[in-house]
Amino acid sequence: MAMSVGSNGGGGGRRGSRRGGGKKKPMSDINVTPLVDVMLVLLIIFMVAAPMMTVGVPIDLPETQAKAMNADTQPITISVNPAGEVYLQETPIAIDEVVAKLQAIATTGYNERIYVRGDTTAAYGTVMKVMARISAAGYKNIGLVTLQEQEK
Repeated sequence: MAMSVGSNGGGGGRRGSRRGGGKKKPMSDINVTPLVDVMLVLLIIFMVAAPMMTVGVPIDLPETQAKAMNADTQPITISVNPAGEVYLQETPIAIDEVVAKLQAIATTGYNERIYVRGDTTAAYGTVMKVMARISAAGYKNIGLVTLQEQEK
């Protein structure tokens, strides 16, 4: 068995002769190999870049000049002392209870502004654990409370 791939322009074939060559039909199939190659390269780029685009804990840092707080409502503050103890307002709580207590007292839900106060000698990891739990619970307005630096 033989298969005819194209016309060689010569005569003598069973189907007749075509002088000057035959017309080729346009190719209607998409070559998938380059498409797959490009998609795999893009996938690798996004897999490498995705961890770089995330921020661990989004925070809203206060400005350098202190503004007067709204006197009508008392802000929710969470404090961490040098011993690593966590306080909600003035009440000591465990780190695991932070989210449950916030959900109980937040009047505007997840849009409530929460201030985190960390002592200068408090462990950085403890302050970050508290902030991570607050952020993971869905609260987006987290502020760090600092004192304005005194001139010497």
